[in-house]
Amino acid sequence: MQVIDSRNVHDALLLGMEYLFVHGAVRDSRNGRVHEAPTPVTTVYREPTERVLFWEDRDANPFFHFMESLWMLYGQNDLKYVKQFNKGMSKYSDDGKTLHGAYGWRWRSYFTFDQLPVIIERLKNDREDRRSVLQMWDPVEDLGRQGVDVPCNTTIYFKIDKDNRLQMTVCNRSNDIIWGAYGANAVHMSMLQEFMAGCIGVPVGRYYQVSDNYHAYHNVYHKLLDKFLEMDAFDFYGLKSLRALNPYTLSRVKSYPMFARTETGEIKTTMREWELDLAKFMGRTPFQDNIEYTDPFFAVVAEPIQDSWFHHKLGDRDAAMELVESECMSTDWARACYEWLDRRKPKE
Repeated sequence: MQVIDSRNVHDALLLGMEYLFVHGAVRDSRNGRVHEAPTPVTTVYREPTERVLFWEDRDANPFFHFMESLWMLYGQNDLKYVKQFNKGMSKYSDDGKTLHGAYGWRWRSYFTFDQLPVIIERLKNDREDRRSVLQMWDPVEDLGRQGVDVPCNTTIYFKIDKDNRLQMTVCNRSNDIIWGAYGANAVHMSMLQEFMAGCIGVPVGRYYQVSDNYHAYHNVYHKLLDKFLEMDAFDFYGLKSLRALNPYTLSRVKSYPMFARTETGEIKTTMREWELDLAKFMGRTPFQDNIEYTDPFFAVVAEPIQDSWFHHKLGDRDAAMELVESECMSTDWARACYEWLDRRKPKE
């Protein structure tokens, strides 16, 4: 099995593209030709909260990644909310209204109970627990299903590591590295990991993504590959430093914690308080400014991102860029949103 050891998702995409360039083979798939790794691949994220992509040519939509992650933590499968940020979500649905394999729904209600608080309590009570397994795959409904929507990520393992941090291992049956593994998955799963760590009361540890079928779709892969080759970004001989290409390692951006902490590092917000804040935010209308939250994450990160998006949708891109740049305290999300909006300005 190949292991891609990365600091964060920004590095991982480059390393994964390089690996497929050298070792990948062209295969046919249900959705067209792919470049596929010869074996399963494990990606190691040493700093999983550095979850934002900045590659201009990948052009990841940070608004959608962020808002979809909160929608997952809220446990929804109704597409109405996330379609505000990505109208194309309907093509992944069998009925155009819901997602059969919605991860958050599977975490929180699909199996008739909420799995997250059970795992949280297990790890709070027993730091040596090895039975904290979060299930997303339902063999009764998913095995042999012919619909378009079957979970790609199937199982997640949580444990407390030797340094008292929450380690997470995600198992994936089929992983597109450009849109999935090093796009949406890195955001969704790392935000889940940070949520779980905050509720347990420990720091975030490493995140391992085990991809059984590791691939990139031919047409998308070649467009991005050409850009990376043009940049001379690949490091075939281990002589280059990724630091020069990564805004996190250059200290230009940093993430903002999802849970407030005291000066001594203790979590200030309880799970119940954070989830009440999440419910308030999910019911918020654009530009509503009279909501009181317990945790500042929602007021200084989530609200500016949401309002910036709706300024953009109303056609006021300058207001959208100014708002997210000045009010979003998570400088990684602020920069990614600003640059994504800037790329959509009419060219002079």
